Amino acid sequence: MPPANRHWGLFGVPEQLQNDTTDECYWEIQKFITLALKANPNILECLYTPLVEHVTPLAQELIDGRDMFLSKLVYQTYNGYVMSQFRKLQKDLENYGDIRWKHAMHLIRLLLAGIQVLQSGTLMVEVSDYQARLLSIKRGEVPWEDINTWRLALHQEFDYAFEQTTLPDRPDYERANAFLIRARRSML
Repeated sequence: MPPANRHWGLFGVPEQLQNDTTDECYWEIQKFITLALKANPNILECLYTPLVEHVTPLAQELIDGRDMFLSKLVYQTYNGYVMSQFRKLQKDLENYGDIRWKHAMHLIRLLLAGIQVLQSGTLMVEVSDYQARLLSIKRGEVPWEDINTWRLALHQEFDYAFEQTTLPDRPDYERANAFLIRARRSML
C-alpha cells in the first residue's frame, strides 16, 4: 500500500510491480481486491497459502476475511479459463505435436481447487492427495488422452459441485469495499 500522497499526486501509483528474476509480483491493494472479487485463482491462492513469511495487521485482517471473496463466481472464472486453455493445448498438440505439460498440470490443479472451493467454502492450496499424479503430468509422462479424460471427469464434478454449493451467488462487495476504505485511511 503506497502512502496517501502517492495516490493524490499527479503520478499516481502502479497497479502492479513485477520482478521476473525472482518471479515476484506485487499488486496495489485496490487491484488485488478487484481481482479477488473476480475469483482470480492467483489472488485467491495468495489469501489461502499456508506459506506466509511476514504479515502486517492489515494483511492479517484481509486474510481473516478472505471468505468475502468466495462465491459461485469461482465456477465461472476457473472453469472458463481451464476450458479455453485446454482448447489451446489441444491446438498446440495438433499443430506442433507437443504441449506445455506444466501448464496442463496447472489447469488440472485449478479444476481440483475450484471443486474444493464450491464443496467446502475454502481454497485447497495443498494438493498432496494428487501430487504424484500432477507431477507425472508435469513431466510429460501421462498421455494426452488420459489427461483429457481426467479433465472431462473433473468438469462433471465441478458442474455438480456448482449445483450443490452453498456459496453465495456473488462475493461480498460491501465488505471488501469497507476493508479497502479502512486500509486507505490507515495510510493517512
